[in-house]
Amino acid sequence: MSQSRHVPVMLQRCLDLLAPALERPGAVAVDCTLGLGGHSEALLARFPQVRLVALDRDKEALRLSGERLAPYGERATLVHAVYDELPEVLDRLGIARVQGVLFDLGVSSMQLDEADRGFAYAQDAPLDMRMDQTTGVSAAEVLNTYPAGELVRILRAYGEEKQAKRIVAAVVREREKEPFSNSARLVELIRDALPQAAKRTGGNPAKRTFQALRIEVNGELSVLERAIPAAVKALDVGGRIAVLSYHSLEDRLVKQVFAAGAAGTAPPGLPVVPEQYQPRLKLLTRGAELPTEEEVAENRRAAPARLRGAQRIREDVE
Repeated sequence: MSQSRHVPVMLQRCLDLLAPALERPGAVAVDCTLGLGGHSEALLARFPQVRLVALDRDKEALRLSGERLAPYGERATLVHAVYDELPEVLDRLGIARVQGVLFDLGVSSMQLDEADRGFAYAQDAPLDMRMDQTTGVSAAEVLNTYPAGELVRILRAYGEEKQAKRIVAAVVREREKEPFSNSARLVELIRDALPQAAKRTGGNPAKRTFQALRIEVNGELSVLERAIPAAVKALDVGGRIAVLSYHSLEDRLVKQVFAAGAAGTAPPGLPVVPEQYQPRLKLLTRGAELPTEEEVAENRRAAPARLRGAQRIREDVE
């Protein structure tokens, strides 16, 4: 796969958001979602003093981005880890605090483009969907073994799929005849299960089911729930965090963590608010920022992106 096709989403905006923190001498930046290294390469190029720590759970992504970032030598440290393992990774590297953190929560274009990974509903492939193929259950195992009620919950919660019951009834009926192994059969089953009206809205009718399976297989939301607070905690005072989300579930989680950090926790009515009750974060974006029309025209994967940024303005007081 050619790396030139991989256009990092909202790249300039992410760099601008992090710049005031990364222009300091000795700054450390963390790219929690390395992927093919597009954001990381741009960070290293724009901030010549920065030391970069980059995480990915996908070994193939680490191999490819390692080649791409090789010219930066010692400045880039690539680590095979899930992003909620950030505290352990920094601890191992002897880094107490960092100045910038970036999360790009999209499935990397490599995973979507490599047909045999089974992320995409546009082409037939084994139903795998694991970002780290060395561990965990595949999407096929989820479809073939989870009880119907659990599958309905997953499609509703992670895919926001209104027709979850119909789809799951069809899945359960079909898996008894023959277990699922490939994506094309699932796409066809979804098309057949949906009422006409539901097929006319919002792109490929399988999109929501595939998103739900991907989130379940990779434990994405529970990982994110741990990862964003951990990243905020790792920030130095004055440090900045930027997060790109691609669906409302992720964006809501990020919004909640940032909003909680930016709110004071003092009981009402205090004439002077003591240090421990004052906000720890300052929001850098008004709500979520969206990509420009030009960017979406150039890179359709940017369309659903939502960017939020925050700055650490004080220490936690225990």
